[in-house]
Amino acid sequence: MAPPTELLARPERSSAPGSRAMGRLVAVGLLGIALALLGERLLALRNRLKASREVESVDLPHCHLIKGIEAGSEDIDILPNGLAFFSVGLKFPGLHSFAPDKPGGILMMDLKEEKPRARELRISRGFDLASFNPHGISTFIDNEFKNTVEIFKFEEAENSLLHLKTVKHELLPSVNDITAVGPAHFYATNDHYFSDPFLKYLETYLNLHWANVVYYSPNEVKVVAEGFDSANGINISPDDKYIYVADILAHEIHVLEKHTNMNLTQLKVLELDTLVDNLSIDPSSGDIWVGCHPNGQKLFVYDPNNPPSSEVLRIQNILSEKPTVTTVYANNGSVLQGSSVASVYDGKLLIGTLYHRALYCEL
Repeated sequence: MAPPTELLARPERSSAPGSRAMGRLVAVGLLGIALALLGERLLALRNRLKASREVESVDLPHCHLIKGIEAGSEDIDILPNGLAFFSVGLKFPGLHSFAPDKPGGILMMDLKEEKPRARELRISRGFDLASFNPHGISTFIDNEFKNTVEIFKFEEAENSLLHLKTVKHELLPSVNDITAVGPAHFYATNDHYFSDPFLKYLETYLNLHWANVVYYSPNEVKVVAEGFDSANGINISPDDKYIYVADILAHEIHVLEKHTNMNLTQLKVLELDTLVDNLSIDPSSGDIWVGCHPNGQKLFVYDPNNPPSSEVLRIQNILSEKPTVTTVYANNGSVLQGSSVASVYDGKLLIGTLYHRALYCEL
């Protein structure tokens, strides 16, 4: 008679191959589910980037590239007196740059001049110019002090910028754009919930819709709208009643009603067939001018032989049931690559880009 230990050992050896096979089957199944999920997310991301879209050219007469802007003008803001401010030289993770070692800056152009030209504004001492990387820009006219404020005070007589303060807050982890509503008060879009580059990429890839809009003042900072795929450009209506937010990867412009406590409630969403970047408002008509990216994938996978295209939309009567959307300008990248903003003043149109040139047109 065999020892008891031998009798106990035999069933263990006979069942081991089946257990290992079952474990491998479960592992293969889990791997298949993971690959299917990753594939679905990749396909969804390509759709959000409009990776297969091409644009047909819509030309404007009387246009020329602006001298002195060679590496992008991501955002533009124009004052009522015709002074246009450009944020230039943005370095953004994952995006191409034509001047990777040159810091960013603020340029100004007087659109009332017969032949406007861009001039770089001198910034006061003590500001860290070497690491300056401006993205969105907004101006506010302070009637009490007779000057224009963003993060700087613009001293018009000297064509210079005096640095006032640096705003940092935990609710502003990934600011893309702002619209000023006071000397030190603004709405800001966070295009991501996280500040870490890897977590940003994961957030985008998984399409988490955690981006938001924050209201900032010296006395109060709060989230006033959320649930965006990637909140980008932001602006305010001429009557100060509505805030407009561009959700770039959702291809949408959100209309939000502003309340006396500065909170926002969603009024409507306008769906478009392009990646909407920054929003500019014509103060006389209330029309929204939008710098757009017809194909977002070309922005992140730069190919000089197939560069990112440009597109400018004009949106009229956005509060109506059927707003009028007009393609004012479009180019396949042969002239202008990656348009991010379009601003108008007195029959003149300025078109800026993420990392390329800027265009001046007379409409």
